[in-house]
Amino acid sequence: MNLKILKDTHKSLRERSVDVHMPLSHEYEKTLNLMSRFLKESQSENSKVRAGVGLAAPQIGINKRMFVIYLEHEGKLINLQLVNPKIIETSAKKCYLKNGEGCLSVDERRPGLVHRHYRIKIKAYNAVNKKEEELTFTGYPAIVIQHEYDHL
Repeated sequence: MNLKILKDTHKSLRERSVDVHMPLSHEYEKTLNLMSRFLKESQSENSKVRAGVGLAAPQIGINKRMFVIYLEHEGKLINLQLVNPKIIETSAKKCYLKNGEGCLSVDERRPGLVHRHYRIKIKAYNAVNKKEEELTFTGYPAIVIQHEYDHL
């Protein structure tokens, strides 16, 4: 399954995304499911695309405030489809990935560390559970969420 991922030079990736009108339309539910399936399949051994753990709607040309996360961390699957997310709390403590962050919109590795909040609390409509939620994450999942949030 292939989605067309926009490259970081695409001008629409520099535009601020707009809120998704609620209740969530069937069209956006389908889009979020496609994005999740893309991430899941990208992580399989036989995948012909680069593996990813997060994908924001603007990366596929949809200028809406929504993103998906699909990753395993400490033996637990984190499968999120977040719509109209807002980071409502952050820790003073910072963290970063020692090898830097990757991005599906950027083909080459770029050196540098991105300092992120170690802990975040985010409020969003989670299309997986079909309800508004407040979720708290630490460490790697918090980094991934902040990265995708930045795309919005």
